[in-house]
Amino acid sequence: MKNSLENSSNDKKMTLSRKNYALMAIGLGIIILGMVLMAGGGSDDPEVFNYDMFSWRRITLAPIIIIAGFAFEIYAIMKRFDKKSE
Repeated sequence: MKNSLENSSNDKKMTLSRKNYALMAIGLGIIILGMVLMAGGGSDDPEVFNYDMFSWRRITLAPIIIIAGFAFEIYAIMKRFDKKSE
């Protein structure tokens, strides 16, 4: 009986702090930035091929930024902050 009471009191505290959520929001912003950099490059006229979709920004830079955003998200979830610093 005592063990179940201890578990219920431990369930009330949050595993992630406010700083973790702020870091996760920054990571989401980095991912969105990568998606915006990857967007576009199409052509309105189907008869005209636009080579702009093979630019360095869309092929190389944007995926690197997206992967960095996901890595930052993992860091934001795994980072532990001291309880007294909040």
